[in-house]
Amino acid sequence: MQDTYKTINQPGEEVLFKEKNSKFFGYTFPVQSEEEAKTLLDQVKKQHFSARHWCYAYQIGTKTKTYRANDDGEPNNSAGMPIYGQIQSFDVTNILVIVVRYFGGVKLGVGGLVTAYKTAAQMALEASEIIEKTIDSHFLIRFDYRNMNKVMRVIKEKNINIVNQILELDCLIEISCRISQKDEIFNAFNQIFEVSINEKED
Repeated sequence: MQDTYKTINQPGEEVLFKEKNSKFFGYTFPVQSEEEAKTLLDQVKKQHFSARHWCYAYQIGTKTKTYRANDDGEPNNSAGMPIYGQIQSFDVTNILVIVVRYFGGVKLGVGGLVTAYKTAAQMALEASEIIEKTIDSHFLIRFDYRNMNKVMRVIKEKNINIVNQILELDCLIEISCRISQKDEIFNAFNQIFEVSINEKED
C-alpha cells in the first residue's frame, strides 16, 4: 500500500515562457480545497489583470484524488489538460498550477498552445520544491485515566505521533500513523481491556 505522496509546501517561483510574442507566466501553489484554489486564482487574475487567459489545473487529495482543468477561453483541451498532464507527470497532489497568457498578436494554433501551456507548467513545477509526505490515518483512543500507562506504553513502543490529547477522568487521544501501519496500530490498542479505538473520518 502506497503511504507517501508528493506535493509542495510553498508557492514556486514565477516562470516565464515566450512563444511568438505570446508570454506565458507559470505559477504553482499548495492547496487543500477548491475554495483555496479559487482564492489563489483570483489573486493571480488581479496581479495580471491585463492578460488574455488565466488557465489552470489542480489536483487535491491523497487517498482519493479530485482534479479540475480549465481552458479559460482557449480552444478545448489546449490549456487546462496539458497543465494537468504535467501535474500527473510530476506525480504531485494538493497543488494548483496556473499559466497566465498575454497574447502577442500571432496565433499559435491548437498544437502550439498545447506545447506552450505544457512547457510553462513543466517549468513552473521544475521551479518548485517538491517534497514527499506520508499518507496518515488518524485514530481516536478513549479510556479511563487509570489506563493511561497502558496506552502510553504502546504509543512509546510504536513511536506513534500524538495529534491531540484531553487527559481528564475520561481521556481522549488523537493519534496519527502511516496508512501502511494502520492495522498494526489498531490491533495494538484494540487488544487492551477498557480502551476503545476508532478511526477518525477525514
